[in-house]
Amino acid sequence: MLLPPPLALYVHLPWCLKKCPYCDFNSHALKEPLPERAYIDAVLADLNSTLLLMSDRPLISVFIGGGTPSLFSAHALERLLNSLFTYCSHSIEITLEANPGTVNSETLTAYRRVGINRISLGIQSFQDDKLKALGRIHDGQTARRAIRLAKEAGFININLDLMHGLPGQTITEGLYDLVTACDFEPTHISWYQLSLEPNTWFAHHPPKLPPADQIWDLQDQGASYLAKQGYQHYEISAYAQAGYQCQHNINYWQFGDYLGIGAGAHSKLTDCTAQIITRISKIKHPKDYLTNKYSFIAHAMTITSHELPFEFMLNHLRLYQNISKITFEERTGLSYQVLHTPLTEAQEKGLLAWDHDKIELTDLGRRFYNDLLLLFMPQTAQDQGRVTMS
Repeated sequence: MLLPPPLALYVHLPWCLKKCPYCDFNSHALKEPLPERAYIDAVLADLNSTLLLMSDRPLISVFIGGGTPSLFSAHALERLLNSLFTYCSHSIEITLEANPGTVNSETLTAYRRVGINRISLGIQSFQDDKLKALGRIHDGQTARRAIRLAKEAGFININLDLMHGLPGQTITEGLYDLVTACDFEPTHISWYQLSLEPNTWFAHHPPKLPPADQIWDLQDQGASYLAKQGYQHYEISAYAQAGYQCQHNINYWQFGDYLGIGAGAHSKLTDCTAQIITRISKIKHPKDYLTNKYSFIAHAMTITSHELPFEFMLNHLRLYQNISKITFEERTGLSYQVLHTPLTEAQEKGLLAWDHDKIELTDLGRRFYNDLLLLFMPQTAQDQGRVTMS
């Protein structure tokens, strides 16, 4: 039987000063003055229409993402947060994504004052040539300055976003970014590989990336270095000091519920009375979102029982922790028995180990995550997409 999981809130602020060539998010280069007041008005209206879906559950986290949310003033974000605090649990994690090139001492202090207690800085690299190749608006000096200013503003919980596998990057250069980041002692590091996503500038004008074996070596050496610095590798691309795992993202990965407000935001909601799980997406383009006069919902669909095992595993297998039988049954409403065939096949391939009450990912399963996921897809899609490990 489905039981109500924890509930988080995601707020999407879609504008950037410049669209990065690798970015496939719903973000838009700002070509006219930021419609700050009008957009926050729309987000608050979206929130009010969405609150009916909360089922009296408190919010366990708020994540303000983009785009570049740090283009918005603290006053605008205060309007938003003041409307949320009634629905928040005690000691809630409130994250703001920020571009180092858009913050200063005054704005960071103001963000902290209005209730934001976790800042996520999009560093990507500390090396000027790599930042230029990525189309970033900041340089290495600006990145270092932003981290120092965030600490001076009172932020303790600080995430640094870093990328590896960059155009022309050597293993030494990749490790340099990690060493530099660790020198600042952030509580969290997101270290993910650059990928060439469809419908991006890089997809149509692909840069020359390092060979796959070099990227594997960098990942192995980087993970080893971060472990020695006291960072727990708790998710495919996430490393945290003890007690500082990102609660918002953990809720995603554990197949919790989340409300999404803002242009193109997504929600996943459990209706325990009807015993269904629904995905909802909001109107995507900011101009259409702003001029909307009716519902902000663009699309809604129920996840079928055939899709649920894959949906659950797609998220939970990202976490480097055991999956319990109870969690699977409570979050999907399905019997653990439906996993018997794919779990048996995955265990035979050495991708995981399982018994009557838990599932444990192996090192091989972590390395061949996509191959493992394929085993949980509905049969038709699995036959169409089957690949062979190499």
